Amino acid sequence: MRKFILIAALAAVAMPSTAIARPHDRHDRREVRHDRHEVRQDRREIRRDRGDRHEVRQDRRELRRDRRELRQDRREVRRDRYHHRRMAYVAPYRGWTYRPVTVGYRLRPSFYGQRYYIGDYGAYNLRAPGRWQRWIRYGNDLLLVNVRNGRVLQVIHYRYW
Repeated sequence: MRKFILIAALAAVAMPSTAIARPHDRHDRREVRHDRHEVRQDRREIRRDRGDRHEVRQDRRELRRDRRELRQDRREVRRDRYHHRRMAYVAPYRGWTYRPVTVGYRLRPSFYGQRYYIGDYGAYNLRAPGRWQRWIRYGNDLLLVNVRNGRVLQVIHYRYW
């Protein structure tokens, strides 16, 4: 019975680390904190369980793997936080105020000029834009824009903070 509980706990630890969507920083920190809690709990269960040596070794290997994944998740969160915070947003014209944008909204060409274009979309964990599309920074959001007509195709809110 303990074996099944331990396997379920390890599966629960492994699943969140593989499916991080990265909507914003608070969510990332909450997931890392949750993963850290589960790793500690697994470590306590291994100490308590003095069953078969083979099972204990296997559990320790899995625990080490989970710790490595947790460290990598922490590094990614720190890297993303640093990368996104270091650039200040400057509006394209004087008197501009941020308004939330939805899919289908039409942007002025000044908003998707070279200054706001994100060329290294892989560093931001974004999919490659298609033909006539660009990832644009708009306030704290990222927008996928069709540059021929200015229509917003996708919105990722709160990517910058």
